Amino acid sequence: MTTGRRLVGRPAKFSRDQILDAALAIAAEDGLGAATMTAIAARLGAPTGSLYHRFGSHDLLLAALWIRTVRSFQGGFVEALVAGDAEMAALHTPRWCRRHPAQAALLLLHRRQELAARWPAELGEDLDLLNTQISDALNSFASRHPGVDHERLIFATVDVPYGAVRRYLLEGRPPPPLVDEMVIAACRAVLPLGEA
Repeated sequence: MTTGRRLVGRPAKFSRDQILDAALAIAAEDGLGAATMTAIAARLGAPTGSLYHRFGSHDLLLAALWIRTVRSFQGGFVEALVAGDAEMAALHTPRWCRRHPAQAALLLLHRRQELAARWPAELGEDLDLLNTQISDALNSFASRHPGVDHERLIFATVDVPYGAVRRYLLEGRPPPPLVDEMVIAACRAVLPLGEA
């Protein structure tokens, strides 16, 4: 016999972002390997099963964290390139690292290759989109600025800023403001102002 009532599941106690934030905090404090499902659940005060219900697997959770972090980083970088400002694109890396130290450590110190061997197949399309977004922004900038060599653009806006912040992140500290000055000096040397 039915009563006409529809059974509704309880709302999730923790959001997807809260779970990913807990994983990020553990990874920032103790390394990516410490961000186990058990550790994340303990930090949240949640049953481990609820994490598996939300993400399906530990690999899927870590990949989702990686994708969220990359999206957070890429937004400002792409925005600067779309606006036609190569210097702001170059400065985005050290500035973002100062505002988001835990995310920066995850993104720049734990390269995607660490996750690639176990990357969940269902996230392949998300990963392709992330790779394409940066490539498209760089290509579009270069096509709108015919005097700018594509390799120089990548060196000035990607390679130099990444190299400039990495040492500080390895030491567990944010890149100092002096890094911004050096990144701009390198950008201007590689992409003369008349070209960028």
